Amino acid sequence: MPYLPDYLKHDLTILFIGFNPSIKSGESGHHYANPTNRFYKLLEQSGLLLKRIRPEEDSTLLNYGYGLTNIVEKPTRAASDLTKADYEAGRDVLLKKLIIFKPKIACYVGKGVYERMTSRRPIPWGKQTPSLVPHTIDFVVPSSSGLVRMPFEEMVEFYSSLKEEADHLN
Repeated sequence: MPYLPDYLKHDLTILFIGFNPSIKSGESGHHYANPTNRFYKLLEQSGLLLKRIRPEEDSTLLNYGYGLTNIVEKPTRAASDLTKADYEAGRDVLLKKLIIFKPKIACYVGKGVYERMTSRRPIPWGKQTPSLVPHTIDFVVPSSSGLVRMPFEEMVEFYSSLKEEADHLN
């Protein structure tokens, strides 16, 4: 199965970082393509996007100053299918991406993603200190996976806080 392309450019406002692509995303070639994933709905409901886009339009996020990548590139059925070696290799690659592309905010979509990146625990929601890379804010929001049992309205609040942080920078 081919890996998903990253959507990166220099000086993004927000770089969204997931665990790894789902099988559905790997098959379709688009980020957050599983029909139960609420990523694009969360972006719309929080005001990060004015209208909801479809996974097939994921590359258009670059037009808004948003990028997409993952800590691990290979698609799996679940993040639990990833190995320690997968994360170690992915962590090194992701850190290089952050240094090269210098997003204003590195947004980790799920506490587990940030835990795997930093080995820190416990992880609060929102802005993290210290950041991994100078001049980039680390920010953690709930995973958009349909498996997450947090009420949707509560998830929107965290994504709205991300929008406020981004608005404050711009």
